[in-house]
Amino acid sequence: MATADARERLRERPIGVTVLLTIVGYALVIGTFVADIPIYPDLTNAQINVLTHAIAVINTVTTVLLVAGWYWIRAGEVDKHRLAMTGAFATIILFLVVYLIRVGGGGEKLFVGPSPEYELYLAMLAIHILLSIVAVPVVLYALILGLTHTPDELRETAHARVGRIAAGSWILSLVLGIVTYLMLNHIYGYEFAMLVPPF
Repeated sequence: MATADARERLRERPIGVTVLLTIVGYALVIGTFVADIPIYPDLTNAQINVLTHAIAVINTVTTVLLVAGWYWIRAGEVDKHRLAMTGAFATIILFLVVYLIRVGGGGEKLFVGPSPEYELYLAMLAIHILLSIVAVPVVLYALILGLTHTPDELRETAHARVGRIAAGSWILSLVLGIVTYLMLNHIYGYEFAMLVPPF
């Protein structure tokens, strides 16, 4: 009964829930970057590397799920689409947990490479970050609609339009993130820098 009530509340207020979850997500990430939150373990450089590689694997799996979900909805396979998209959301939550532990418990890796590759890296990283920020509310909104409506009901919502924007921005962000990961960790190089909170 409680699950049915929660689903009905989500169904009635998808924008409000989207705004609330977006604020919570942004607060977690911004809080980790700007505040010295004592919940994260201190990580060694080796542990940071392991988590960095894990993030790349998670992002690759998420990208595959998103592309599969996009393919399946175009092929009219709604159940497979729903499964792929909820799987992608689950893996991105896993990404968020691993990412926050890595950032909160360690430092950051600074790109060490020649110019113009350095500028290309920065441009791709900036687009990746911007798309990640923009994708959060549209992904959440499309997901909430998808989870609270039947396929027939979804035709009367903005799910398809918002879903295209969400999937497109999310896939591009992930691909750029994977490319910058490869440049930083496997093609060129990096040096570690500790994050110093401003407070």
